[in-house]
Amino acid sequence: MSVNVKPIADRVLVEPSAAETTTASGLIIPDTAKEKPQRGTIVAVGTGKKDEPMTVKSGDTVLYGKYSGTEITIDGKEYLIMRESDIFAIL
Repeated sequence: MSVNVKPIADRVLVEPSAAETTTASGLIIPDTAKEKPQRGTIVAVGTGKKDEPMTVKSGDTVLYGKYSGTEITIDGKEYLIMRESDIFAIL
């Protein structure tokens, strides 16, 4: 996927995974009760800081904090832009 956004410094652009719509037992979760996704795929990466190169790359699936990043819309699609330090792990 190609997005015309280039994060700067240590920021990354993440496409959040879809929120779960059903439970393991098959119950449908209403929109008001859905948890914010905490995993997603990196679609763009900044160049890093002078003494701190980036450790993630486009295409990585990552885990991040529930309230991490800033929500932005690009071409009608929702993304999060956050600092690399907001990412907990690469899956």
